[in-house]
Amino acid sequence: MDSSGNLYRWIDAFAADLRHRRRASENTLRGYTRDIVQFAEFLEREYSPAKWREVQPASVRAFLAELHRLAMSPRSIERKLAALRAFFKYLQQHGIVPSNPAQAVHAPRHDQQLPKVLAQQEVDRLLTAPSGDDPLSARDRAILELLYATGMRVGELTKLRLQDIDWNQNVIQVLGKGNKARLVLFGRAAQEALSEYLSHARSQLLARGKTQDEGWLFLNGRGTRLTDRSVRRVIDRYAPELKSGFKPTPHSLRHSFATHLLDSGADLRTVQELLGHANLTTTQIYTHVSRERLKEVYQKAHPRAKEQEEH
Repeated sequence: MDSSGNLYRWIDAFAADLRHRRRASENTLRGYTRDIVQFAEFLEREYSPAKWREVQPASVRAFLAELHRLAMSPRSIERKLAALRAFFKYLQQHGIVPSNPAQAVHAPRHDQQLPKVLAQQEVDRLLTAPSGDDPLSARDRAILELLYATGMRVGELTKLRLQDIDWNQNVIQVLGKGNKARLVLFGRAAQEALSEYLSHARSQLLARGKTQDEGWLFLNGRGTRLTDRSVRRVIDRYAPELKSGFKPTPHSLRHSFATHLLDSGADLRTVQELLGHANLTTTQIYTHVSRERLKEVYQKAHPRAKEQEEH
């Protein structure tokens, strides 16, 4: 056990910090906690008695090597290393460890997977799929239109309040990762879907519940705030309309938003700002997607490209 308290007490403290100070999403909170607990169990098994202040980079590398032997994917290993880096940074800030042993450790390399992007026709099918006149259909149309119009994350969407929308400018203030606020834009289609939802559907959903109106933009069938998981279920409900077998997610619409902007001539820094990426390198993956789409269109459309394929 750690001289400053047992291993798990500090994991609990870090989780509380993520939730209350850094306002991490529930998915991030669960994932980071699970990854750090797994590392603590590894330490207790291999280095008993285990102390956080005695962890060296070699211990972190041994943990990653064990994950590799268990055939864990490089992407999952990279995520666990990110969790450990954040955790040890927290411990260092509180004087529990002298340095961050995970910082000097590199994750195994893996081939970068390009994000799946919906073609414009597929986006149109998905966005027009909720065709009913009931309150939930109106809500679902507004959700889908807004996700594609703004490129916001699902966790950002579910935290929106009525007061965050500036109807005069068609702008929404979004609270993103790290509690950072940014402005996103929405066009006429999203404006019409939102107006329809707010004119009658939201009040009907609110009336189904017994709680006071807290100002959340999107409500569930019980009149309370919609969850991230519920938004994913909304998209799953209309996925069969694509007829391609691909199961889109909220992030698929975010990827499509960014790629379609770049395809239409938007500059990379504008897309970075709209997505809320801290680093431009994170946004640059979409230039690779656009390049692949350009190749695909060229191969299908250019006569000389077809001749080359035939030969």
